[in-house]
Amino acid sequence: MDKELVANIRNMAITKRLNFLVGSGTSVPAIPLMNDKSYFPREKKECKWKDLEKSDKSEILANLTSKAEDVSKKILLEDGSVQSTQTTYNKFLQAILDILNLSNSRQIPKNANIFTTNYDLFIEKAADNIINKNRLIFNDGASGYFNRYLSSSNYNRTVAYKGLNDNYISEIPSISLIKPHGSMNWEKEINNIKIKDRVSSCPVIVPPSGYESADTFLQNHFYEMLRIFETELDKQQSVLFVIGFSFQDEHIGKMIKRAMQNPELMIYAFGYSKNDKERFLNNLHLKEEKGNFVILLPSDFAKEFRTTNIDEYNKESYSFTLENLTDVLKNISKDGVNDDKN
Repeated sequence: MDKELVANIRNMAITKRLNFLVGSGTSVPAIPLMNDKSYFPREKKECKWKDLEKSDKSEILANLTSKAEDVSKKILLEDGSVQSTQTTYNKFLQAILDILNLSNSRQIPKNANIFTTNYDLFIEKAADNIINKNRLIFNDGASGYFNRYLSSSNYNRTVAYKGLNDNYISEIPSISLIKPHGSMNWEKEINNIKIKDRVSSCPVIVPPSGYESADTFLQNHFYEMLRIFETELDKQQSVLFVIGFSFQDEHIGKMIKRAMQNPELMIYAFGYSKNDKERFLNNLHLKEEKGNFVILLPSDFAKEFRTTNIDEYNKESYSFTLENLTDVLKNISKDGVNDDKN
């Protein structure tokens, strides 16, 4: 069953319009999750999130943002302390590119959309790393040369390579990055968002608590980014892979539930642990999975695919991470063999 499942996922990735929703879980361990006790005030480390005061929660969110800022600076400096997580992202983007190279541009565009709620710059750095060795267009929604400004109108572009004698046109694979919660290298400039080549001293981000701190302009901008998400999920022959995301962002959860009405959309949500199925359904206010919404747990892949933790899939600590999803996309079994070549 494992091999059949993986084959189906690979086929979906190759033949459908490819979308990913990447959450904070993918940047662990470089950036711990919001409920990590390292963010909590010293005197409140034994408390649960629901029992904290509003001021405590604000302090935790500030600590999380500070951590994302610090890690993003280390990413650009290629600091060794974040290299393990960076390598995982590098391999993930390379796997997406390999999938795009297998797709048929006559049927679907050779484009993958990565939607992420993360502020960090791991994906941008990974793109920079693999572009040097591959033919790839990386579209972060910006246009300009010395001054690069963000606009939703810069997405949905197709770039092709034309033969020297105009005898053929070959579409170049592209990866589009959409960050609906902002980024550490975004900076507001009058009524524009400027994408910088470094971490901004005042980054444009939306705290995990929602839009309370955003002004009207920023609300409109983030709405535009989420509208792209809705539009892509409403297209024919689409697939969405969800990783590192627990559906606690209610506004995104509502969009995904609406998207389930599209009969030509398939959604795979990958749980980190064996308890995530119940958690995902509760956060989405669903009683059960849908025909086009499937939750996959670590045990679904344990027999065929390696894990970064332990081999016994029935143990409490068995998990499914971005590295494991990369193996699925590349069809690499637990012994490191690409089953496509067998």
